[in-house]
Formats: sequence, C-alpha cells, structure tokens
Amino acid sequence: MSRIEKDALGTLELPDDCLYGIHTQRSVNHFAYSEERLDPVFIKAFALVKKACILANEETGFLDSDKARVLAESCSEIAGGKHHSWIVVNPWQGGAGTSTNMNFNEVLANLALKKMGFAPGSYDKIHPLHDVNRHQSTNDVYPTALRVAVLLRLKDLEKAVTDWQAGLQEKESVFQNILKLGRTELQDAVPMTLGMTFGAWAEAVARDRWRIFKARERIKIHNLGGTAVGTGLGAPREYIFKASEHLKKETGLVLARAENLVDATQNLDSFAEVSAILKSYAVNLMKIANDLRLLSSGPAGGFHELRLPEIQAGSSIMPGKVNPVIPESAVQVALRVMSNDQVIAQAAGMGQLELNHLIPLITHSFMESLKLLTAVTVAMDHHCTRDIQANRESCESKIGEGWTLATALVPYFGYDTVQTWVKEALAEKKSFKNLVLEKKYLTPDQLDTILSPQNMLKLGFTPGDTV
Repeated sequence: MSRIEKDALGTLELPDDCLYGIHTQRSVNHFAYSEERLDPVFIKAFALVKKACILANEETGFLDSDKARVLAESCSEIAGGKHHSWIVVNPWQGGAGTSTNMNFNEVLANLALKKMGFAPGSYDKIHPLHDVNRHQSTNDVYPTALRVAVLLRLKDLEKAVTDWQAGLQEKESVFQNILKLGRTELQDAVPMTLGMTFGAWAEAVARDRWRIFKARERIKIHNLGGTAVGTGLGAPREYIFKASEHLKKETGLVLARAENLVDATQNLDSFAEVSAILKSYAVNLMKIANDLRLLSSGPAGGFHELRLPEIQAGSSIMPGKVNPVIPESAVQVALRVMSNDQVIAQAAGMGQLELNHLIPLITHSFMESLKLLTAVTVAMDHHCTRDIQANRESCESKIGEGWTLATALVPYFGYDTVQTWVKEALAEKKSFKNLVLEKKYLTPDQLDTILSPQNMLKLGFTPGDTV
C-alpha cells in the first residue's frame, strides 16, 4: 500500500507507513552520495531545537495544545534515541540543511499524527510546515542545532581529556624515580626521569582541557528566532524570546541568543575557531602517540623503555609480535581532525552574503572530529597509558654510556675538563662512565648523587654545588 504526496514540483509515491514525506524523498533521490547518516548527537540536538520552537508556539498561542503535546512528545522520543532510522537524509546535501530540516518536519508531523490516531500523510490535521516548522527557517534552526550538538559533544570530550590528564599525572608520580635518557633530534641528550616525560605530556593535555572548556563560550551564542537571514521576519517577537528560553531548559546548556542575529546567521567563524582548538589537541595527541611508539619500540631493536598493554596480536605471520595499535589509531584520528579543520575553515570562509550554504559539510566534519577525538582519548587512557609499564633496566642502562653523563658533569668540573675526559674515553674505547670511575675522577657515591632523580627534579644547580 502507498500514499501520494505532492509539493510545488509535482507528486511522489511513498509507502503508507513511511514517516517521512515528499521533501525527504526528493533529498534521498538526489543526494545518494554515500551510506553515511547524520550524527546521532546532532539528531538529538535538532529534535531539542524543534521541541523548543513547538513549546514557544504553544505558549504564545500559535499552536494548538493538543498538537503541541504530541509534537513535543515526538521530539522527546527522537532526542531520547528513538525513530532515528527515519532521519534518512545524507550529510552530503545542498540547500544549507533544508533537506535535514524537512526530514525532521515530516517525521515529527507523522509521528504526531499516529499518536492522534491518523494515518501518516494526513497533513490537513498536522502539517510539517504550517505546524512543525511554524515561525522557523532552516537558516536559524539548523545552525542552532549544530551549536547544541557541539556543546553536547564538547562535554564528553572534556571529560575524556580530564580523565586522561589525571592518568598521565598518576604515571608521572609512579615513574618519578626512574632515570632515562633524554633525546633531542632522536640523538642522545641529557638524563631525565621517566616521570618528567609523562609530566610533560600531562601538561600539554591540561592546556587542551582548558581550551576545550573555554570553547563553550564561542559556541553558546545561537541565532534561533532570526528566521531566514537573521531579521526575525515572519516570527512574532514574543515567540523569539520564548524559543530561546525553552531551548535552554530543554537542553540544560548555557545558551544565549545573539544580539545581532544577522551576524550569527551568516558568519560561522566561531566554528572555525573551535575547530582550530580541536586541531591543537590533535597536535598534542599525535605527538604523545608517536612518542609512545618510539619509547615502546623493540623489544630487541628499539628503545624498549616502555611496555604498552598487549591488547591484540600484531602479525599474521610473526608469532608473538605485538604492535602499538592504540597510538597508531590515535595518529590516524589526529590526521583526520587536522584535515577536517582545514575543511571547516575553508567552508566557513566560503559563506556568501546572508548565509553559509556549506553548513552541512561543516556539521559533518565537526561532529566527526568531536566523536573521533572523544573515542580515541578514552582508548588512549583505558587501553594504553593507564596500564603502561616502565622497563627500568632498559631506561637506566643507557645512562652514562656517552656524553649524556658528560653533560651532567659540566656544572661541577667545567666544559673543557669534561671534554678532555670524553676524548680520553673515546681514545681508550671505554664507556665514559667506566672511565670516570676507573680514573677516580668521581667516586660511585658522587656519581649516584649527580644522577639521582632528586637531582634531576630540583630544577637546575646552585652555584657552588659540589659532589
């Protein structure tokens, strides 16, 4: 069985029980570019925006209470995770998100119709445009939904980053007494502690945590009520204020209506700014992930100073091989987020006059970055750094074999003297440490004092320090 729906362009046949309508079907027909669908959190956010508008129209007397009740209930169901299978439009769509808005308008209308005992498509009872979309434009509803979705995802990301930071700080404490070789340009440098390495990572992640927290301020300003270009044309003044109030209540978020709705409708630089913050986190994520790969490399032919948790087999041909798969996945996520940032920046800059027609691309890229970063941060915390182990023997065996120890002695004996000892060690083909001890330039106790973790952690030497 089927029903016929019509619009200004003609008619289309849809199954009787189909909860979307002709506008959605046209979008499905024209934008079948991929199997991708809208992000679930964005769907939730869009439903909450629609509910706020419905409640505002009811409160201002523009929507019958019975209609408002079933429509609001339908919005709540979608926001709670139901009926997402009927939100079928592709993220890759023209029209600045109109296809998405119409998909919601039609599904909400038909859900409400069913609740009232009517068949889907009975738009003389509840109409997708006249009732569900009353006093709205895609141009104010869609960007507002994106802001809500980003804020919801940012909360999840902030928690994940906070937890990871705490885990890295815990390892900083656990490994504070393990000496290791510092390296610059992949060459031996001076001694440090393994705890210092984790402390530096934790500090970098802490900056990202702060940036992500502050990003809320850039996203919380919405343009709901501005309708087509931000003038509010076609929407009652009281409705505009009420819709904003209901939006804050329904989402539980700190949101504010823009003072200049024309600006908030056409300019998406705030998304470019927050995307750049996500890119900054991706930079640190990549750096830490690559460091972990290096420090855990081996075991026979690499640094082998860290042992990452063994979570899956690493080869289909080499028995016993285990790869650093979580850091490897993190690097890939970081690259994707950096790519998305470039897309978002260009798309934000290509908006023309009163509207950015590329907001569907911004939405898809932004939500992907947030989702991936949150998931990989949890993975880095739970499946990598939380259960990481130090190979103390491998860390400490590299200390003192060359100019690493020599640099540590310069504050006590002077550059020229220590350089003479280095040449002597090279000439006699001995490790620098053994030569220093054999020649009795230092006693074992003095050497232990210089290389003690406490000495590394005290932040530099004091003039007149002796051993």
